[in-house]
Amino acid sequence: MSAPLLSMKGISKSFGGTAALSEASLEVLPGEVHALIGQNGAGKSTLIKVLTGYHRKDGGNVSFEGRPFEVGSPRAAQEAGISTIYQEINLVPQRSVTENICLGRETRRYGLLDWRAMRAEAKRLLARFNLDLDVDQPLSQFSTATQQMVAIARAVGFSARLVIMDEPTSSLDDREAQVLFSVIRGLRDEGVSVLFVSHRLDELYEVCDQVTIMRDGRTVRMAAMTGITKLELVSTMLGRDVARAEGRATGFGTAAKPPGAPVLRASDLSDGRAVRDVGLSVAEGEIVGLAGLLGAGRSETARLIFGDTALRVGSMLLNGSAYTPRQPSDAIRAGLGFCTEDRKIEGIVPDMSVADNMMLALRPAFGRSGIVDEARQTEIVNRFIGQLGIKCTGPDQKIRELSGGNQQKVLLARWLAMSPKLLILDEPTRGIDVGAKDEIQRLIRSLADQGLAVLMISSELEEVVEGADRVFVLREGLSVADIARADLTEDRVLAAMAHGGTHG
Repeated sequence: MSAPLLSMKGISKSFGGTAALSEASLEVLPGEVHALIGQNGAGKSTLIKVLTGYHRKDGGNVSFEGRPFEVGSPRAAQEAGISTIYQEINLVPQRSVTENICLGRETRRYGLLDWRAMRAEAKRLLARFNLDLDVDQPLSQFSTATQQMVAIARAVGFSARLVIMDEPTSSLDDREAQVLFSVIRGLRDEGVSVLFVSHRLDELYEVCDQVTIMRDGRTVRMAAMTGITKLELVSTMLGRDVARAEGRATGFGTAAKPPGAPVLRASDLSDGRAVRDVGLSVAEGEIVGLAGLLGAGRSETARLIFGDTALRVGSMLLNGSAYTPRQPSDAIRAGLGFCTEDRKIEGIVPDMSVADNMMLALRPAFGRSGIVDEARQTEIVNRFIGQLGIKCTGPDQKIRELSGGNQQKVLLARWLAMSPKLLILDEPTRGIDVGAKDEIQRLIRSLADQGLAVLMISSELEEVVEGADRVFVLREGLSVADIARADLTEDRVLAAMAHGGTHG
């Protein structure tokens, strides 16, 4: 057995007296794809930030390529052979694809930037991903999925010995994910190691050799992927036996009662671009799933309904009355809430407190008289912290310090505080761990059982099929199927995604 490329032993790190890591360990061999998994808050991100110089460890030892290793910044880690690709794309959207890929390692000739060489390098790296782009165009001109692939190409271009990938497929469709997996296998064949962080268990078995499982800041198990079952993975992450070993795989459960009166009816919706002809309806106490492949128009439809983009064609009824929002504030006043797909960019305000984030939508109504009722706000915040089980040190804690699942709960609380008629949830469990995902799913079902109308977008087919009472399938901006609960199966949704389907 070869010596480890990376060895982290007994790593400890505390913030303000709270232990984020306690004697954590990680070992990655040369040319190995190694999964790092655990619930949000388990310590994965902190361990990576200690390795890459973002945080200084309190205790323990790190070695890389057989030598003691400690750097003071992510850039220093990159120069030492460790490249990190974060879930939130950290590139410069206004700069060209070439500039982003070559940023920090520009080619010069006679003291000047050698644009021809850099363009050739960018094209060479992108070709590994089967991408043929105009590398002179600003990165912002391309889809989120393409931007993610550019970020990965950039990291590969640094000739790293270890590439860390944090949820790299969160913005990719199945075809793009398969291209990524092919590149990962190519890196492994070249002797490059990959540390792969993902909440998608199927991906781990498809591309990873070994797995390290963390819980509560500790490393609780290391194993070969071939030697551990999915059930063992989940139970180890949660630290308990999984009650749902058989049967339903999500936390939604079944509806307590049939749906009530229609809340929203949308017909022939079009924005002139991604949404071409979409119709759907959502009733009181009903969870309606919006399914479709990447680019089908799901998020764009949600933004039309919420007034974030202009409606070119079509009509909507909200509780039986004409509804045409011109901006999100119109939708909010009408009783809609919207948790967006990207909670980091469009949801939370990282440096604001839990309380301030929770009260963002409601605060204008509190301040209309010019007087802010602090006591009332405090009562609302504390109530939702308790009701939703938000794990935080208190209302004044900065939201960026919370795990992804708890950040999502704060965003849910923001809209629930408005007593909405319809709540739109775009990828409500993306990027959160198995345990928090289960809690969010149960919470969504509970809200529907209390009469709330829910429109839910999810890229996880299992989540749509098990969580929704009815599913509308979109394909290339068109509504192609309306599938009732009694007829809802994965095969039926997949067939509609591929070829269109039935309505009923």
